[in-house]
Amino acid sequence: MKETLTIVKVGGAVVEDEAQLARLLKDFAVIEGHKILVHGGGRRATKVAGALGIESRMVDGRRITDAKMLEVVTMVYGGLVNKSLVARLQACGINALGLTGADMNAVESHKRPLKNGIDFGFVGDVDHVNGYALQLLLQQGITPVMAPLTHDGQGNILNTNADTMASEVAKALSRFFNVTLIYCFEKPGVLRNPADEASLIPIITREEFSGYVADGTVSGGMIPKLENALAAVDHGVSKVIITLATAIDGKHGTVIQRRK
Repeated sequence: MKETLTIVKVGGAVVEDEAQLARLLKDFAVIEGHKILVHGGGRRATKVAGALGIESRMVDGRRITDAKMLEVVTMVYGGLVNKSLVARLQACGINALGLTGADMNAVESHKRPLKNGIDFGFVGDVDHVNGYALQLLLQQGITPVMAPLTHDGQGNILNTNADTMASEVAKALSRFFNVTLIYCFEKPGVLRNPADEASLIPIITREEFSGYVADGTVSGGMIPKLENALAAVDHGVSKVIITLATAIDGKHGTVIQRRK
């Protein structure tokens, strides 16, 4: 029987909210079994870029990453945010190790080609996750804390969407573990009405997802998040949950399933 692995992805909004972040790290520390934390940090990157006089440009919620912005996200994601999380987890008794995709060749990617005529710059689309190396760390009692940076095998760092990175890592490690992937952010899950937290959708299948996109219930940045969640369950991940950062016990939120 496979051991359990919980992968928690935390977004930049939570990273910037001290109360939510403190609660999340405390709850993450007591999760039983193996675990991985994948983090974003876009809000902090935008703030640092602004202080340096570098414009932040976004298209459909995705950051355009030119050479100057690549330096910013590398510093912020791989340094400031990542090492702060590692230090705080050590204080919680977790033997954490900060990683980018370049470390141990953990996540290799290619530079995204033009998409609908848009050049996203130094943005990476994942090709391969070194699941074998990551599972060796986990078996040694080490908890990886992964920044959303990958590499192309040619010496270049690439900015990679954290939701996608979490999904790809979960898929690769499902060979070795019984994996639960938790996407946590500032909402209790997927809502029929974004203004009404009581309108939570408890379960979403691929068929229902298509319907929700068609009728506008799911839109904007929630579409790629759900696409990543569905890709994970389609490739061996046992369960995907979208929930609040303060509810990562797996008992609340929207569960993504292949079928009912």
